[in-house]
Amino acid sequence: MTANPVAPDKPQTPPPAHDDAHERRLRARGRRGRLDVRLSPYLYISPFFLLFALTGLFPLIYTAWVATRQWNTITGDGGVAVCGAVCGSTDPSIFANFQWVLNQPAFWDALRNTFSIFLISTIPQLIAALILAAILDANLKAKTFWRMGVLLPYVIAPSAAAIIFSQIFSDQSGLINTFLGWIGVSPVPWHANTLASHIAIASIVNFRWTGYNTLILLAAMQAIPRDVFEASVVDGAGRVRQLVSVTIPMLRPTLIFVIITSTIGGLQIFDEPQMFTQGTSGYGGPNRQFLTVSLYLWDLGFNHVSIGQPNLGRSAAVAWLLFLIVVAFAIVNFLLTRRIASAGGAPARKHHAKEVAR
Repeated sequence: MTANPVAPDKPQTPPPAHDDAHERRLRARGRRGRLDVRLSPYLYISPFFLLFALTGLFPLIYTAWVATRQWNTITGDGGVAVCGAVCGSTDPSIFANFQWVLNQPAFWDALRNTFSIFLISTIPQLIAALILAAILDANLKAKTFWRMGVLLPYVIAPSAAAIIFSQIFSDQSGLINTFLGWIGVSPVPWHANTLASHIAIASIVNFRWTGYNTLILLAAMQAIPRDVFEASVVDGAGRVRQLVSVTIPMLRPTLIFVIITSTIGGLQIFDEPQMFTQGTSGYGGPNRQFLTVSLYLWDLGFNHVSIGQPNLGRSAAVAWLLFLIVVAFAIVNFLLTRRIASAGGAPARKHHAKEVAR
């Protein structure tokens, strides 16, 4: 019996030296990577917010400060605002300009006219845009031609549209009054009558903006899955039933967007009543029959300026009141639209979920 030779021990490889510098570089690289992931999105969108702060937020805050002052475009800042004889107070107050504006009958006339024109223009405009979008979403020949055609009025300059409609709604020799004369109907005083002037101005607004809203709603309609419409046809729904029970509820985000933007634009209406004036009857008409809040703001701040009249501060107060009204009305419209669309959209979404599950 011989003993097995014992293998000599292999030389042990010494463990690598602990590289602290390398680990620090790895940790620093990881931190930079996490920081890059977190901050990059904010850096990408920061140019917009910087521009918004310069061109949007700063004027808003500056206007709020001017609204508390006796500010004149000729004499400049005259100190804290005073309401004066209208309020029976000579005490300086940061709310004095707001009190002065709220005591002006012209402001309430302008607010009434603004809401009237807004309702007459926006509601028919959105209904027409929805119906036109549904028609353009059907299987038509020359789709691109029809879709571009509805956008043409939006391309026309507001002044050109106002000139055209001023001829159509002229009191003496307008197209509509001429036609009414042919059938033995008395001419309509489009510029003198309050409701008639609102209808004429709303016609200009509808002419320009219906096509724009139509294309937005059409783009949203085409994103709706076709199997939802096919399922509704199988269930026996006609075109009208599809529009009411399927299309409108599934357009909820787009409808909210269109309604809110229409609300903002409708309550700030300026171009159409300004062009409708024809430069002979004063801004908003001799009896303020189509004076809007934006027109009153501009007229108050820049047309009736004289030394000693702090009109620009009062005009800024009107601007802030209009801003608050628009925000409040947009929130109400948003809540109503979301509630209506949610109530009507539940069956359609449930049906769509079943189809997807199959």
